[in-house]
Amino acid sequence: MSALKGKNIPNRPSKEEQLDRIVRVDHAGEYGAVRIYEGQLAVFGDNHPMSNTIKHMKEQEDVHLERFDKLIREYNARPTFITPLWHVAGYALGAGTALMGPKAAMACTEAVEEVIDKHYAEQIESLDEEEGALAETLEKFRQEEVEHKNIAIENGAQETPGHGLLYGAIKLGVKTVIKIAERI
Repeated sequence: MSALKGKNIPNRPSKEEQLDRIVRVDHAGEYGAVRIYEGQLAVFGDNHPMSNTIKHMKEQEDVHLERFDKLIREYNARPTFITPLWHVAGYALGAGTALMGPKAAMACTEAVEEVIDKHYAEQIESLDEEEGALAETLEKFRQEEVEHKNIAIENGAQETPGHGLLYGAIKLGVKTVIKIAERI
């Protein structure tokens, strides 16, 4: 291994490319999360029993998005070109699962946050000491995403008819969009 130290390894992004990718993907993901909750709230309205819970999660996602808006500028990162897709798809996913019922909306949250928890953990692990502030931000946000997943489970996510299929499809979709956002 020591013979490789300092050498340019093919297919391994530079530190700048890695940071650009992290900030770009996470910015897009937080934007998508806000849109999911906006779609759910559009269906449920203000008086639904789940509305305050969803508003709480959305408020946290708003803070995450605001921070990534700043990080995009700080790191001079390129935003993803798929933001228009996130705008429509996130909202449609939120509204669609809400139309299926509160448990399906929570299954959506459970699936999304499961992927994001792992995604943030992998990013944190990949950062070096010089990026401690970014790692701390990611860890704080990861903890809030885990909170959202736990809220979803506590509110019946796993009781959704066809949970496995819905959960699996949403997880696959989120993983796919992450891969796309890493590239474009």
